Amino acid sequence: MEKYIDQNRLRQFFFILIILILGGILFWQLYFFLPALLGAVTLYVLMRKYMFYLTEKEKWRRSWSSIFLMVTSGVIILLPIGLLIEMVSTKVYYAIENSAQIIESLKKLANDLEEKVGQDFVSDANINRLGTFVTQRIPMILGATFNTVATLFFMYFLLYFMLMNGREMEEDIYEYTPLKDENLTLLRKDVQNMVVSNAIGIPVIALLQGVVGLIGYLILGVNDPWFWFVVTCITAMIPVVGAALAYVPIGIIFLANSQIWQGVVMLLYGFIIIGTVDNIFRFALQRKIGNIHPLITIFGVIIGIQLFGFIGLIFGPLLISLFMVLLKIYSNEFVVKKRQVNTSIEN
Repeated sequence: MEKYIDQNRLRQFFFILIILILGGILFWQLYFFLPALLGAVTLYVLMRKYMFYLTEKEKWRRSWSSIFLMVTSGVIILLPIGLLIEMVSTKVYYAIENSAQIIESLKKLANDLEEKVGQDFVSDANINRLGTFVTQRIPMILGATFNTVATLFFMYFLLYFMLMNGREMEEDIYEYTPLKDENLTLLRKDVQNMVVSNAIGIPVIALLQGVVGLIGYLILGVNDPWFWFVVTCITAMIPVVGAALAYVPIGIIFLANSQIWQGVVMLLYGFIIIGTVDNIFRFALQRKIGNIHPLITIFGVIIGIQLFGFIGLIFGPLLISLFMVLLKIYSNEFVVKKRQVNTSIEN
């Protein structure tokens, strides 16, 4: 039998290769815009229902509906970020102007702890190195702030056109995506679930932990409790250690200042009360909203921070969830399983 190459498959392979090459070039050159694109897609998924309601039920103009939703989300998102940047920048500038005094205070704190506990936790040399490290990283922090502002600008720029042409965009995606109809429906539902779970679940849990922490800070008389509230909210989104990065230093400061009972209560309150909020409600809420496995959240945050910085706390789990969804769709689309898994206890 004469062997030959299927011309249709050869043309298909060649065309896919061109698409992959061009896609790789575009991704390489536009990588800077990826966080903005992910943010725009996330907000679009959350807003599309309200956009269609305003334009199709209430008969609002598309432009007014888009602007209204963008302004509303801006108040919810940009206002807290603006306050956070203002608060952090104030602390950063203070640290720059008083770096020598802060280093001396840290040395005194370390010496006090050594006298009370009898253990040298941090040497003076390490504290000096810490001061040098922080000073060198200040430009990076300011650069990250600029990148965040630029990302938000491009995110809303893209979001405007997504909202303006939502129906047409979804119809084009549905038409040109080379998947079966049932797999496209599965993809849409899973993407919506994981976006809601990560984009809403993670910040809600972090805010809840921050509020619980703030109550404790006010009762115990912590200096600058609102600053530590913000720190608690941010660190609560970091897996494994979480809000302990906020309340453990507070407890240590209390102990170093001879406020023994405040320090002990702060640590107990953090590990028992704040930790309970994290351990019980974080994964429970996310699974209820979007059925996202806890490990996806943990590894997603780790990967997301490395790829996107701070906003990777949200987008990292989204990427892993999307990867798992695509694996499931690939299996449904192309793989025919002939085996059955025996789950009986005897085996």
